[in-house]
Amino acid sequence: MKLGFVTDSLGGQSFAGVLETAARLGVQGLEVNTGGWSTAPHFDLAVMRRDAGARKAFLKAFADRGLELICLNANGNPLHPTDPVQAECLKDTIRIAGDMGITKIVTMSGLPAGREGDLMPNWVVASWPPETQEILRWQWQQRLIPFWGEMAALAKASGVTQIALELHGNQCVYNVPTLLKLRAEVGPVIGANLDPSHLFWMGADPLVAAEALGAAIFHVHAKDTFLNAPKQAVTSLLENGGLMDIPARSWSYITLGFGHGEEWWRQFCYRLKMAGYDGWLAVEHEDVLLNSVEGLEKSITLLRNVMPAHEADFRPQAI
Repeated sequence: MKLGFVTDSLGGQSFAGVLETAARLGVQGLEVNTGGWSTAPHFDLAVMRRDAGARKAFLKAFADRGLELICLNANGNPLHPTDPVQAECLKDTIRIAGDMGITKIVTMSGLPAGREGDLMPNWVVASWPPETQEILRWQWQQRLIPFWGEMAALAKASGVTQIALELHGNQCVYNVPTLLKLRAEVGPVIGANLDPSHLFWMGADPLVAAEALGAAIFHVHAKDTFLNAPKQAVTSLLENGGLMDIPARSWSYITLGFGHGEEWWRQFCYRLKMAGYDGWLAVEHEDVLLNSVEGLEKSITLLRNVMPAHEADFRPQAI
């Protein structure tokens, strides 16, 4: 496996500063945010779209420091009913990735409205009252499947072979069954960005999810979640309080090891190997209580201690 981090983890640093920090921390690559819900402080999408020289210089900055550009990340809601900019960001990211020789992008599946004419996205997470099923049918048949069929064709034309969808709340694809359902409809260009932090707060088990996804795992975000048991006991894990008020929330994103210890992350890495995944672990720092560089340092140290870094070579002797 290889170790890197998401550039938005250091959103307050310059591009050069992020590269220097990555080199100092000894990671092998970076995942770069291009837009969507990100201000993309390290990647000017408009410039990269029109300027081949800028794309070449961007890649050279990585190579000069011995770093790899893991993938481009266009996380957002490309199916938002009133914000077409997010879908255009995704399309531009796919095209630019192809132009730069990058074969993988990370994004979200998107969440449309509940029916024609609605103005806000609608996330259905219950099976009753009956209208919930009609909403789901409309979202998937009229919006999700057609859109991702179009994106799959664009990816193929652009030379992008993997679209890693993050299993994230408030999206149509948020767990293993929904990811596999869309993959079956659209094709093997669709896979998972397996981020255990989201599965934790939704009540799933990332260890079992890794096995269930198998070859559909395209990418992994290393991010942890703090489950605040006293708050959870009275409010459940359905949490909509402010992200900055950690003590008041039933769950919060947290630095690796502060939510689940080293032994859990060791098991997670091994389960990934068992599922056939031997790719990147990209740390995504979203802990509002710890300094971002400190959080990255602690997360990288933990992962370096537990992740397999070399090819397996043991075989029983022939006797």
